[in-house]
This record gives sequence, C-alpha cells and structure tokens, in this order.
Amino acid sequence: MAEVEEPSEHTYMIRPNFQHKFRPIAVKDCIHEILRNELAGKEYDPEEVSELTKQLSTEIKEKLKELEYERYKIVVQVIIGEQRGEGVKVASRCFWDCDTDNYAQDVYMNDTLFCVAAAFGVYYY
Repeated sequence: MAEVEEPSEHTYMIRPNFQHKFRPIAVKDCIHEILRNELAGKEYDPEEVSELTKQLSTEIKEKLKELEYERYKIVVQVIIGEQRGEGVKVASRCFWDCDTDNYAQDVYMNDTLFCVAAAFGVYYY
C-alpha cells in the first residue's frame, strides 16, 4: 500500500517577525560606515564615478545581507556628484506597505564630491 504524505505547513508569511523587520537606524549605520571608509580622501573624478557607484552599491548590499533581513528584497541606490557649492535634490517614489517596508539613507561630502546612498527594504510576501 502506498504511503500518504501529510501536507507540510505553509510558510506563507504576510508580516516579518519583529526581530526581522527592516531597521532603518541599523541600515543607516552600515551605509555611513561604508561611505566614510571608501570615500575618505577621494577626489571627484568623472572617469571613475560610474565604477565607484557600482562598487559602493554592491558593498552596501553585501553588508546588509549580513543583517539577515529574511524575505526582504534590498535595493541600493548610490549617487555621486561633484561638489561645487550648488544644491541638489534627490527624490524617490514607490508603492509599498508602510507596515513592512522601509528605507535608510546617508550623505557623505568632502571638498570635491558628495554622495547620497539609499537602501530600500521591501518585504517579499
């Protein structure tokens, strides 16, 4: 006689556990540390900016993986520009769940460049 398998428990979660929620303060600290370490002493070079933004965004994303935000999709955006004393505005819009999703950002500036880095944590249902 064939064995009948018991249905397994569903792992469908519509909300993260409290200890696994995306924490903007912890994420901002990670971003701040990486920007400070990587950009200290750097000068703006338009030839290197493209590669530097990719490197920073990858490094931030890898560091955030260590925080183990289960079932979160992490999106990292890095903008680097030349510091000339002019203003710049950066805005983002998206559609998300205010109970589970969040973001953190940090700004780094020195005499020749500015950098705005943002990390978005979007819960995967």
